[in-house]
Amino acid sequence: MDNAAIVGVAQTKYERRKKDQIFADLVFDVTRAALDDAGLGIDDIDSVVTVSNDFFDGRTISGMAVGDACGGQDKNISTVSGDGTFGAFYGLMRVLSGYKATIVVAHCKGSEGSLPLATNGMFDPIFQRHLGIDAISSAAIQANVYLTRYGIREEDIAQVSVKNHGNARRNPFAQLPMEITVADVMKSRKIAEPLKLLDCCPISDGAAAIIIAGEEVVARCKTKPAWIKGVAHCSEDYLLGDRDLANPVALRDAARRAYKMAGIRNPLAEIDVAEVLEPFSYMEPLWLEGLDICEPGKGFRMIDEGVTVMGGKLPVNPSGGALSANPVLVAGLARLIEASLQVRGDAGARQIKGAGTALAHGFNGPCGQSHCVWIVGGNR
Repeated sequence: MDNAAIVGVAQTKYERRKKDQIFADLVFDVTRAALDDAGLGIDDIDSVVTVSNDFFDGRTISGMAVGDACGGQDKNISTVSGDGTFGAFYGLMRVLSGYKATIVVAHCKGSEGSLPLATNGMFDPIFQRHLGIDAISSAAIQANVYLTRYGIREEDIAQVSVKNHGNARRNPFAQLPMEITVADVMKSRKIAEPLKLLDCCPISDGAAAIIIAGEEVVARCKTKPAWIKGVAHCSEDYLLGDRDLANPVALRDAARRAYKMAGIRNPLAEIDVAEVLEPFSYMEPLWLEGLDICEPGKGFRMIDEGVTVMGGKLPVNPSGGALSANPVLVAGLARLIEASLQVRGDAGARQIKGAGTALAHGFNGPCGQSHCVWIVGGNR
């Protein structure tokens, strides 16, 4: 891979409702902050990628609503309708194809509109959509398959919520920093069997931005670059019934290709910190299995064994993860931002000591239909 790096990052504080800001306000704020973080001006950017979705924005061609706010005038600008890690992937491709620097911006206001109605649109319009299935009910199906296959208890996955909400107390951008117990999770309101309220992410508003640059621009930036070591994505079957929901094969393929590109042979030993997109508590252990961090069915033991906690061998989601703030489309880009801050040494109270290599992960579609995996490092 040619040398490219993430040189500027920014994110809003994530909140239940940002009633005083429209999409363009949010995007302008993070665009300006990312440029300031990198020490660049808008004229240093020659490519723009926005991340938005017409269903969530409630308008067609949703990217047009923020084109001026992210500095797209007289620049090559395009929109990715999916998770922010995929938007960043497109931005990286542009830099590797000859652009000097690309800014990638993502926004979402989950407070406006109906998330069940919007996520119902992910499903097949002939056989599934009319059943009313959405992101939560499909996740509950996947959780049941996963827990039943490996004999995992609801209390086991509740530990993920306890860990990540606790980690969020160190993150000034998090929406739900909380000190809770497994008992609190277990007695919270049932949403969809076996998922309870504290097993699920909140509705969130927010925006984020990153700047990806080639070596010429990197040399002019004021921040330590987060060098992109490896990245890959993969998608599996569209219909839920055609997939083994407890075996994330697309994630496993994407991870192995990203590891190969980055020269990683043993991810548990060679990665210092991971930011994994987990809108539901069961997803973190399942995705760790797909990332080859542990064997299938063993992901839930990682907290008990002290591996994924702060100070563990491989801390996972020291930011608090998506359980603590999940603006759809933005949350994956936030994972990449957090990974970049870690290898820069700029993660503040959530900094993992000696973090030289970090993993970031995002996904699209119901139950992780497609996944994108990034490896970033502090050294070239």
